[in-house]
Amino acid sequence: MPSRRSGRRHPAAGAPGRRPHPARSRKALAQHFLKDPTVARRIVDALQIRPEDVIVEIGPGRAALTGRLAEKASCLCLVEIDETLAERLSEKFAGTPAVRVIVADARSFDPESVEEIRDNPYKVVGNLPYYAASPIVRHFLELSRPPTLMVVMVQREVANGMAAAPGDMSLLSIGVQVYAEPKILMHVPPRAFSPPPKVHSAVIALKPRDQPAIEVDRIDDFFALARAGFTAPRKTIVNSLAIGLQMRVSDLAPIIGETAIETTRRPATTSIAEWESLYRAWAAASKPGLASVRQAPAVNRGRRE
Repeated sequence: MPSRRSGRRHPAAGAPGRRPHPARSRKALAQHFLKDPTVARRIVDALQIRPEDVIVEIGPGRAALTGRLAEKASCLCLVEIDETLAERLSEKFAGTPAVRVIVADARSFDPESVEEIRDNPYKVVGNLPYYAASPIVRHFLELSRPPTLMVVMVQREVANGMAAAPGDMSLLSIGVQVYAEPKILMHVPPRAFSPPPKVHSAVIALKPRDQPAIEVDRIDDFFALARAGFTAPRKTIVNSLAIGLQMRVSDLAPIIGETAIETTRRPATTSIAEWESLYRAWAAASKPGLASVRQAPAVNRGRRE
């Protein structure tokens, strides 16, 4: 069982990230605070917290989840980018030894820099700010030692994208599903927040896989190919790839011909397994056009190469 630390404010652990000026409003950070206790309870219940669990809460804000989490977890690390809110959280939970407040940007937060996390499995939970939800999720899934479970609130369209099936796939879908099994747990209306956002939200559970869903020689190159494939998602996959890889369609057709993928299909209809087969055919052809798309914007560094 991990040791317990006091609830005093702790400086940013690992990479410091970007800190806003204390006077900068949460509205500027596009944050909407959860106020519905029923939603909060269901999120905490979804974590299935055991007494020995270490929990990382991202963006606790006004602590709608925090009190419930502190009652159940052995150690609760609160990662808050706003220094003013972090100070308030430190004061509020000063008498709760299991709580540790860390001022950091979750997009660059290093869990291994925290002793309680470094030595134990951990779970991640949070009402993620809309502007940073996808980067935060990708960051944790890419880690060499990812959490055992993530339960996070995101914009409904983002949750749908993460959990999409072939027919509605996107680069985000592939980036998440290669590393985790997603499941949308519930939809949350704007009235559950203060101030209410203009969009609906959803709570999604992400169960990281023991190994990625694909076996390729270089996972960063795999995501580079996927990025090229979604360069023009409304076009056929062969035309979109031709644009992304800066190749002629006539040169790409034989590569796609090595797979069971019809060249008339659109990228959104392609499954992860089909992307893997396409990657193998592309790799066998020495990965033409790779230099054009080397830096893919999805999960592209890879946990295990």
